Amino acid sequence: MQKLTPFLIGCFVLFGAVACEDVARTDRTAPGPGEVVEAPTPEERQAALEDSQSEIRRRQLDADIRAREQRTDALTDDSSDRTPEDLASEVRSKLEANIPDGRLTVQATEQGTVIVSGTVNNQAQLSKIEPLAQEINGVNDVIVNAVVASPRG
Repeated sequence: MQKLTPFLIGCFVLFGAVACEDVARTDRTAPGPGEVVEAPTPEERQAALEDSQSEIRRRQLDADIRAREQRTDALTDDSSDRTPEDLASEVRSKLEANIPDGRLTVQATEQGTVIVSGTVNNQAQLSKIEPLAQEINGVNDVIVNAVVASPRG
């Protein structure tokens, strides 16, 4: 039993470290920070578009934003005081709902800076990123590292 306890604790810590990725993505194929950005295939683009435009997904995104805002309001006096994880999640939800076929990754800092990376399909979508992110309470600055990449193939 004495040899099993450190092993179980080690497994738990390792699992926790692997599971705690502090990046919010609008699509499971969105590139991570520092990864090479590739244009999506037409099939990937269509699958992401169908998923993000479903009514169930839109309701889920709205509910996620509402729940995080309610939790923050209940726990703090300042409604603009958001954790980086909450900011990243809320911005990700906002971008996913309004740029449905983008492959974006969102990171946030304690100071309210949001960094958006990944790909969108056209310049109009790229120009929507900053104003959409600024709509989220607690976002002070937006850095857009996303690029326009038309579907390949």
